[in-house]
Amino acid sequence: MTQTVKIALIGAGFFARNQLFAWAGIEGAEVVAICDRDPARLAAAGEEFGIARRYTDAARLFADGGFDVADIATTVASHRMLVGMAAAADVHVICQKPFAQTLADAKAMVAAVQATGKTLMIHENFRWQSAVRQVIDALRSGAIGAPFFGRVSFRSGYDVFSGQPYLAEGERFIIEDLGIHILDIARALFGDVTRIAATTRRVNPKIKGEDVATMQLLHKSGVTSVVDCSYATKRSPETFPESLIEIDGTEGSLRLDAGYRLTIQRNGGSESRDVSPPLLPWAERPWHNIQESVQIIQQHFVDCLRDGRQPETSGADNLQTFALVEAAYLSAAEGRSVDPGSL
Repeated sequence: MTQTVKIALIGAGFFARNQLFAWAGIEGAEVVAICDRDPARLAAAGEEFGIARRYTDAARLFADGGFDVADIATTVASHRMLVGMAAAADVHVICQKPFAQTLADAKAMVAAVQATGKTLMIHENFRWQSAVRQVIDALRSGAIGAPFFGRVSFRSGYDVFSGQPYLAEGERFIIEDLGIHILDIARALFGDVTRIAATTRRVNPKIKGEDVATMQLLHKSGVTSVVDCSYATKRSPETFPESLIEIDGTEGSLRLDAGYRLTIQRNGGSESRDVSPPLLPWAERPWHNIQESVQIIQQHFVDCLRDGRQPETSGADNLQTFALVEAAYLSAAEGRSVDPGSL
């Protein structure tokens, strides 16, 4: 694919604005249409980003066509329907996480797009945060030898509910909404998982789902990792929205500490450097690390289309992360470790 990639964005809510800004910063990509059921939100996004083609009905959008990619930025309940429409329209697909309401739905959507020969990528952007990417690259380059233990942590007291009030209403919360990202980082670092054991707790009485989760993973590579998530952690300074990482390897250790400080220790020596993400012109602190990762993952998607290769977070790959989420909830409910491959 050498021509301009034409994109239709479906959903103009809280997070979609980041995707619109990111697309505008990618050479050879253009959002040519936008769709949202809320006419006021649709008009606001269309005016801000100069998008003339606007739809309140996704079926009408797909019927009119004229685009190469459907970027689905809606909530999870609509994903199976919209991915099915995209497959029927024979276009490439980017879909927000959580990808599906059930693992069966996720598998069906992956199969539907695979049958068309088009590309499906899940917008699993945390592994594309530039600071996290430097950890991944250092580990893959052998900077600390072979890893045998890791911890990926996201602990915060930040009020995520004010911007996304629906998060307080679901029976599931932190593993499904945030933990999926942190589990995906663990997979990017250490590979797929054979067993997971999880505990959860609801600390905030005003929400329905769990806001604390601790998970222990045994990876096929032999690495043991701990993934811990909390939106009930009260501390200062607040580290939202940073993911903190520590890894022990056969030749040394690595840490990504608060404040985007990456430290690699090996052979008695220590190297520490600032890996703070840049503040893009349209971004704002403290969200700038996530906002930058949106542009990085969307650039990765365009590059993959042009090179004829699958994205790192393809639909097929994301089934492994999705299975970890389901296995974590099952483990917490039944008090046992679970093989995600058995689901």
